[in-house]
Amino acid sequence: MQPSSMREWRDVTPAVFNEQILPLNQPAVLRGLVAHWPAVRAGEESPRAIVDYLTRLDIGSSASAAHGDPAIGGRFFYDDAMTGLNFERRKAPLVESLRELLRIVDEAQPPSIYIQALPVADSMPAFSNENVLGILPESIGARVWVGNRVTVQTHYDLTSNIACVVAGRRRFTLFPPEQVTNLYVGPLEFTLAGTPVSMVKLDAPDFERYPRFRDALANAQVAELGPGDAIYIPYMWWHHVETLAAFNVLVNYWWAETPRWMGSPFEAMVHAMLAVRSLPPQHRAIWRAWFDHYIFGAPEDSAAHLPPHSRGVQSAPTAETAAMMRSYLLQELSRADRNSR
Repeated sequence: MQPSSMREWRDVTPAVFNEQILPLNQPAVLRGLVAHWPAVRAGEESPRAIVDYLTRLDIGSSASAAHGDPAIGGRFFYDDAMTGLNFERRKAPLVESLRELLRIVDEAQPPSIYIQALPVADSMPAFSNENVLGILPESIGARVWVGNRVTVQTHYDLTSNIACVVAGRRRFTLFPPEQVTNLYVGPLEFTLAGTPVSMVKLDAPDFERYPRFRDALANAQVAELGPGDAIYIPYMWWHHVETLAAFNVLVNYWWAETPRWMGSPFEAMVHAMLAVRSLPPQHRAIWRAWFDHYIFGAPEDSAAHLPPHSRGVQSAPTAETAAMMRSYLLQELSRADRNSR
């Protein structure tokens, strides 16, 4: 089963994005969204031209980059024993990394190099003045990604995302969040770059080992983007990214619809794995009812019978109630830790 083509939009304005695209909660290719950027024009000219452009804007920053041996073929992943990674991270001046990528651009089997998620505000603040996205608030910061032919394994982000191709070409394959069961996710705490990844190699899936991946592919969407194109990736949609040129530059924008003080649902899930998953089946059934009532039910229902001053951790979430909840959790976790010794 092959992935279906992703829906495409052209001439996207802020109104179209906010009123037509966002409510669908589906991936969207935004053709030509940033074709007017000076950075895109430099990227279309040549790798050297875009390196010169970024170098001019750089304020002397350093960048962390993933480096892999030519033998990995650009696929950043675990090592064969699953005890480490098949690449290493090195920090160097941004200009030095850009020049190294330029030096190996014509090699048939170059090492794999990928500068990942470098904050533009910290490295080249003038970039955002010269290259304006326009459909998101200016407060949402840009990040730059630069590398050669690499494969970013299927993963998700706890944010929404717009990714803009500045130079080169990229193929994006996206899976809905509910396909988690069919993606055969790797370790939750030992990851490649922060979030868990699928263990399945997209271009050569082992269906004997990962039979449900066929169902994931049947629900996948794919798109190939060139310079000036962008893609909207909704919250927690799994995405696999392949860079298709010898030199590639991408700028992306992550944003969350909820405030940071709410904390991470992923971390809450990990704690539930400790506290709930190994209970006897009849006890898990009880806690499923509790979670349905307090977590997945209507928030206003669980504490409506209590006066507002007595609702405690059931109060409507604010920065203040979040601080109270964290204090309560830290106290209880510390007590549990002491009692387990």
